[in-house]
Amino acid sequence: MSSAFSELSTPLIADACLRLKLPIRIVPPNIRPLITGSRLAGSVLPVRHYGSVDIFLEAMGNVKDGGILVIDNDGRTDEGCIGDLTTLEAKVSGLSGIIVWGCHRDTAELIQIGFPIFSYGTCPSGPQRLDERHPNALNSARFDNFEATKDDIVFADDDGVLFVPEQKIEELLSTASAIYQTERKQAEAIKSGKKLREQLRFDEYLTKRAADPSYTFRKHLKVLGGAIEE
Repeated sequence: MSSAFSELSTPLIADACLRLKLPIRIVPPNIRPLITGSRLAGSVLPVRHYGSVDIFLEAMGNVKDGGILVIDNDGRTDEGCIGDLTTLEAKVSGLSGIIVWGCHRDTAELIQIGFPIFSYGTCPSGPQRLDERHPNALNSARFDNFEATKDDIVFADDDGVLFVPEQKIEELLSTASAIYQTERKQAEAIKSGKKLREQLRFDEYLTKRAADPSYTFRKHLKVLGGAIEE
């Protein structure tokens, strides 16, 4: 999965979702990579934290090689629910990264480990609670207003984190790659002196819109095969 994502980005995946009319499940924008430039692509290993590290260790006993630990910590910023030991265990267990709806701690050690982590940031305090374990603690993870499950693939980079259904992954990656190729051609043409307005026949669009207000820019791009919005 990582190799297929190597020349793509989360904006391209989101654009592909839009084109294929798939839900765009994006985590809150202040979920950021601990290390700038971190990239993740892989199957979701969901877990709902309830205050004890044992739930993470249990989840790591069912790892798909290259999978990504997705932790639902209810968006809490008053505790760092993972640190260096959990991260090292995730790394040696075959996971490729961790995404937390919440915070981490042990920042200096995590940077030294170099393992991709996405979270709200850091909090020095570990959990001081022990809540009731959710019945779906190892089957799904909430992220703000949606759920991620083992049937999902997650992509993450400097632009954000989003989830897509695994059953649509081949079509989605193919569409994202096609959008990428179109955008690269458009970018090269701009650098060579052909403005984007010219490439997209923007004056023609304005004329058609004046004659028919229902003629949208997305409809125009669909006719041309442009990549900006459609």
